[in-house]
Amino acid sequence: MAALLLELPPPPFLNCNHHQFLSKTSLRLHNFPSKTPPPPPPLAFTPPTTSCFLSTVTSSSISKEEKEKEPHSTAVASTNAPDEGSQQDRRKVVQIAWEKLVRWSRSWRSKNNKTDLLERTNKVVVLGGGSFGTAMAAHVAYRKSSLEVQMLLRDPLLCQSINENHCNCKYFPEHKLPDNVIATTDAKAALLDADFCLHAVPVQFSSSFLEGIAEYVDPGLPFISLSKGLELNTLRMMSQIIPQALGNPYQPFVLLSGPSFALELMNKLPTAMVVASKDKKLAHATQQLLASSHLRISTSRDVTGVEIAGALKNVLAIAAGIVEGMNLGNNSMAALVAQGCSEIRWLATKMGAKPSTITGLSGTGDIMLTCFVNLSRNRTVGVRLGSGEKLDDILSSMNQVAEGVSTAGAVIALAQKYNVKMPVLTAVARIIDNELTPKKAVLELMSLPQVEEV
Repeated sequence: MAALLLELPPPPFLNCNHHQFLSKTSLRLHNFPSKTPPPPPPLAFTPPTTSCFLSTVTSSSISKEEKEKEPHSTAVASTNAPDEGSQQDRRKVVQIAWEKLVRWSRSWRSKNNKTDLLERTNKVVVLGGGSFGTAMAAHVAYRKSSLEVQMLLRDPLLCQSINENHCNCKYFPEHKLPDNVIATTDAKAALLDADFCLHAVPVQFSSSFLEGIAEYVDPGLPFISLSKGLELNTLRMMSQIIPQALGNPYQPFVLLSGPSFALELMNKLPTAMVVASKDKKLAHATQQLLASSHLRISTSRDVTGVEIAGALKNVLAIAAGIVEGMNLGNNSMAALVAQGCSEIRWLATKMGAKPSTITGLSGTGDIMLTCFVNLSRNRTVGVRLGSGEKLDDILSSMNQVAEGVSTAGAVIALAQKYNVKMPVLTAVARIIDNELTPKKAVLELMSLPQVEEV
């Protein structure tokens, strides 16, 4: 027994009424000095002495694993022991930080809570009767009951439905529109004395639509563009299409973008968006017009960044849908979207956009919503392509426009113009042109050179 004890390390609980420890240089037990009671005389090291901490010791009673676990468990117990004082301190820090944020918010709102613009606004016209145009018309109308909101449409039956039933039965059959929303096909009447114009016509049809109503548009009427995409043949963005189609290079222009589904706006769910304009005063005026308790509006002067991100995210959403339709898994989805974000950033910055815009609400925020949520029209197109359906069959079965389909080709032409390589978005364009199958596209993308991430 004594021989076995000599091979064992001193146990951590060595404490036998008087403080003893095993000397490293001798085989005797020594006593620490103590006031009371007086220390006993030195004891000779014999097996019975060990009974104070170990009754019996055998080769099987203390395993190597037990000797390793015991000190560790003691340390863990000590580490995990609740420290109420430190927890209270942490809670206090969080509370103070939150109170500071609330005070700052209240102070800022008291200084900047301007409602005079909304009070001065009497009429807003919305061009187009799609889902998002309808949702924004309802949103603005709810902001002020006396505000006249006119929707300029081409479909007489839809006009009749909105005016008689206060409902856009094509897109929101279960949602009632405010009474101050009126639909019309008369461009002159709709635009007369309007204070703001919300443009919600799809990009590919915007130029011809605007040219048809240009004579009724006041040169000072601010246009708030809700449309996202690039014109296929000209590669123009809405900031270029609107003033050129109206024949007025100085037409006030502001862009509204960000992660926003029309259905959730109709349901008044919390949403955040961005208005971008080179005219800072116009951006703030639009912010005052649109911001509400359930819609946050940030401002930006980076029109190019907001516009390019809003256009290209639709193409990337088709790619994400293809991955989903092919059941390629979550790893490939994350890799593809990350690569697509980089491609959008490469092109946007070459065109003069700020990188921070691409990683912000109108960039990454909009990309995440469009790529990962089933409500996305462009993602739906991709899912069906990945499942093996033909593009023509997909488009003919949809009652809404998926801008990414027509934008894809324009994106690649723009990338060539600025000498930017965009493998993921180029693959989408080739799939849409029926020059590449989704399976072949995946194989080619996975075979690209292994390069440094940029």
